[in-house]
Amino acid sequence: MTGPPAGVERDYPLARLTTIRTGGPADFFARPDSPERLSELLAWADAAEIPVGVVGSGSNLLVADEGFRGLVLKLDGPLAGIELDGGRLLCGGGARLPQASARAARAGLSGLEFGVNIPGTVGGAVKMNANAYGGDLARVLEWVDVTTADGTERRHPEELGFRYRRSNLGPREVVARAAFALSPAEPESVKSALAEMRASRKAAQPSGIKTFGSTFKNPDDARAEGSTAGVLLDRAGCRGLTVGGARFSEKHANFVENMGEATTADVVALMAEGRRRVRERFGIELEPEVEFLGEVDAAGLRP
Repeated sequence: MTGPPAGVERDYPLARLTTIRTGGPADFFARPDSPERLSELLAWADAAEIPVGVVGSGSNLLVADEGFRGLVLKLDGPLAGIELDGGRLLCGGGARLPQASARAARAGLSGLEFGVNIPGTVGGAVKMNANAYGGDLARVLEWVDVTTADGTERRHPEELGFRYRRSNLGPREVVARAAFALSPAEPESVKSALAEMRASRKAAQPSGIKTFGSTFKNPDDARAEGSTAGVLLDRAGCRGLTVGGARFSEKHANFVENMGEATTADVVALMAEGRRRVRERFGIELEPEVEFLGEVDAAGLRP
């Protein structure tokens, strides 16, 4: 294997890049700040035959306790920037979605309000087709620039295979930039909508360092009778349930908290126990919403 390009760090601690603060180091780590640099790094990883992982805001990411035997990328500089282009908002894939929503609101642009309550990046939101509070990502997304080892190409929403919490983007296809086509509105009315959404989230969900985002997807199962994953976990006795240093939040049972020294293994064991209890009580198989990086033993989380 040829040596990595200049600027690539070795044995980089990944826990600090996740909100749950667990997991080991990456063999290689870099912060690309242009599509060309991103493509160069992906091409090197291809030539070296090593896996690639991308870290956004780390709010729904579990890193293996042993770390990641490959290259981890975190988009930086212009690839994490936000700028206005008339009624369009241009965002780097590494831009945080709540900040993009706030920037649109200040400019009197409506359509991205739902993003204020999605604690991830624009690239992660596109890859996971993240919607919340009635928002529709595909409706306002105009195009994305997808970078691979071969360069960058522009794709439109109909080419991204959007389904619930999914797209067709592969692990070596990275959203470098995205454009959102928004509608003019009174800045104060958009800001007011954002404030209401923030308040409802704060009232219902835990927040802060060492807190996971939503752990399980809301089930598409008639037996759930419309109940969310959080409600099912609560009814199955999981609110406040603890395994090792990990706990289902007392505030919202579909959120996991690191009480101090939790490991990824603790979090996975807690999730598996919650999933088992819901299955035994309701016959419903909850599907994890979390992404895994590295060799995480998630056997208890699969059907």
